Amino acid sequence: MARSTLRDLPVPVRVKLSALWAALMFCYIYGDYFGLYVPGKLSGMIGGEGPIGPISQDSLVITSILLAAPGLMVFLSLVLPPIVCRWANVLLGFFYIVVMALTMPGAWSFYVLLGVVEILLGLLTVWYAWRWPREDAAEASVSPNKSFKPNPLRGSA
Repeated sequence: MARSTLRDLPVPVRVKLSALWAALMFCYIYGDYFGLYVPGKLSGMIGGEGPIGPISQDSLVITSILLAAPGLMVFLSLVLPPIVCRWANVLLGFFYIVVMALTMPGAWSFYVLLGVVEILLGLLTVWYAWRWPREDAAEASVSPNKSFKPNPLRGSA
């Protein structure tokens, strides 16, 4: 019996961006989780030390924003208008690259490894967003909804 060739469908840029943010979130969460195993970390937390200094309402709100933004980008990359989506991905991608680069020096090896992966994911996010496919003016005026394909089972409308 002959085997058929697998068809490889193109992945839309929005789906790529969303998947990159999801992957970044996994690395982010695992880095923080594994960090709890570093000797002295839990006793520091119990003693009032947080991720960005002494624990306070403000430091926990800032930390929450840092954690929430990539999670929101998983969804927002799929629904924001293209120009807003592109710039949000470029700017936040660069921002999280900087955050990782600033938090890696002196860290344990697992954190550095996950940080390098996060930086690579951030670079891919910026790259895909920057290279967002464009329609030329003639193509856009002829076919404003390029994704529309009539359903042959329904007949003509």
